[in-house]
Amino acid sequence: MAAVAEAPGTGVPLPAQVQANPITKKLNKILDSKIETDQELLDALETVSPFLTENTLQRRRNLRRDLEQRSLETNIRFLNSFRKVRDAVEGVTKDVDEMSKCCEAMTNRLRATKEQTRDLLNQTTSLQNQSKRVEKRAEIVTAFLGAFQLKPEEAKALRGTADGGIDRNFFPALNRVREIHADCKQLLRTSQHAAALEIMEKMAAAHEAAYELLYRWIQRECRLLNVDFVDLNPLLYQAFEAMQERPVLFKYSLDEYNTARRSHVVRAFIDALTRGGPGGVPKPIELLSHDPLRYVGDMLAWVHQAMASERETLQTLLKACKPEVLEEYVLPVLSHITEGLCRPFKVRVEQALSSENQPVALYRLSNLFTFYANTIRASLQEDAALIRSIEELKELTLNMFFSALNSSVQRMLEKIVPPDTDLLPVQGVHQILLMLRDVLESHDAALVTVTDKKENFTRIFATVLDPMLQTLLVSATQLSPLDVAVYMLNCLSSIYSVISLYQYTDDRLEMIKAQMEANEDVLVSEQATAILKRTGMIDLYSKAAAHQPKQGPLSAISGMEAPIISSALGKFDVFLAKPDSYQMQQCSYLTSAKLRASVQKRTIENVLAAYGILYAKLIEPANNYPQLPLKSFDQVRELLV
Repeated sequence: MAAVAEAPGTGVPLPAQVQANPITKKLNKILDSKIETDQELLDALETVSPFLTENTLQRRRNLRRDLEQRSLETNIRFLNSFRKVRDAVEGVTKDVDEMSKCCEAMTNRLRATKEQTRDLLNQTTSLQNQSKRVEKRAEIVTAFLGAFQLKPEEAKALRGTADGGIDRNFFPALNRVREIHADCKQLLRTSQHAAALEIMEKMAAAHEAAYELLYRWIQRECRLLNVDFVDLNPLLYQAFEAMQERPVLFKYSLDEYNTARRSHVVRAFIDALTRGGPGGVPKPIELLSHDPLRYVGDMLAWVHQAMASERETLQTLLKACKPEVLEEYVLPVLSHITEGLCRPFKVRVEQALSSENQPVALYRLSNLFTFYANTIRASLQEDAALIRSIEELKELTLNMFFSALNSSVQRMLEKIVPPDTDLLPVQGVHQILLMLRDVLESHDAALVTVTDKKENFTRIFATVLDPMLQTLLVSATQLSPLDVAVYMLNCLSSIYSVISLYQYTDDRLEMIKAQMEANEDVLVSEQATAILKRTGMIDLYSKAAAHQPKQGPLSAISGMEAPIISSALGKFDVFLAKPDSYQMQQCSYLTSAKLRASVQKRTIENVLAAYGILYAKLIEPANNYPQLPLKSFDQVRELLV
């Protein structure tokens, strides 16, 4: 349904004719618009307001014209301004056209050039690819050379210093040569045989040259080691460690060391003998040449100390070497170093021995040689010259000892005379035993092996005791067997008391014991026989012991009659009352109370045994003896024991 227009502000509908009037429509539109809410209208009014300086009818009528005039002026200004822009755009367009033509020309030229340089580009691309491959190969070659070629500083270190020496960079460079040589063996397993062989050849040459330089340097350094206070160059430790791979050069290097140290040790030994220590302390050893024992002892002590010092120095020098190398070379080197001491030492010892003839001193010297030979044996080779020299001197001294001992014994034995009536050992026996005791004491204090002691004891006893006992027997030939037994018992007892104080004399003590028992048997037998004779029992005992039952009664044998037996028994009773009075005088000459008691006891036992045999025969009924004044065997034993 169409809307019906109304009069503004009245709400009264307008007639249709009025509503159809255009002016009316405009007015209505204007009247219906809400100016206060129309922002565009407000903005337009605000824009127009500056042109209406005064609100007059004329100004309101001319407003449109003024606005159009102003719009026209504005358009004219815009047109003028745009004309300039147009001219500028036309200039730019012209320039762009020219540039387009230039670019087209350049494009055509580039296209032509590209056609012309296509082969060059292809060649450039190929060269670039080749360059990349070459760069990669260069990297590989650089890495290869780094792995299989010495650096300049390493090569310089292997050539040594200007004076033929080496520095601390030498050994890392030498190890590098070994590593490269070992790596080349791995390279041989690849296809690069020629390169590997060439590098190995170069490294082998460098290796040989380095070892030649190292050997010459070691020679020079070792020749400087002939001084007292050795200050080893630390590089020497590494040098000998490196030389282990060349056994021949290693041995030659040690020979240089041997020569230097041997020369020093000999010179130091001569100085110790003739000049002494620094400032004269200690004094020269030769000042003791009048006392061979101290003289030789000091020389041996110096040698032993020098060996210990040389061993320590050598072990320090080879401390970086393998243990098996130390084990192989230490003893030979020390043996060679000490070999130079043999001649001066041996000459002086022989000179000292030429003036010594005392057995005890010679024996102590031989023990001293034995001790030092056993002591230094562990530090030298078994066939070392120094050990041989000491062993030879020991044998020489030992032979001189036994010769001097034999001479002394023979000299003393010549003075032995027959014993006095007291049957005590003569003075010569005491002198010989005193000398023997001195020898045994020095032997007992000696630090020698048990085997050596036993062997020496056997020879000593054979040299001293055997001829002495033989001489004693000869000197007592004019005595009765009883006196000889007592005299020999006294002498053997003295010998026994001397040698029983020392070790390793058991065999000789057993021999002396056997000789004492043999002489004791003689003494017991003689004394028992004497008692039986004095009591008249000797014949009775003999016949009773020999009687056999087939001979008939014992009483029927001549001399075995009852009156004779009764008389003998009476005398025997006197003996039983005072048995000590029947002891032979010679028994009292025994110096050993133990021997006297033993002889007395065994004598009584023998008498008892004889009486026992006779008693058994007398009480036997078959022998037809009447009642005799017999004491029983037990009664007699009780009286005597």
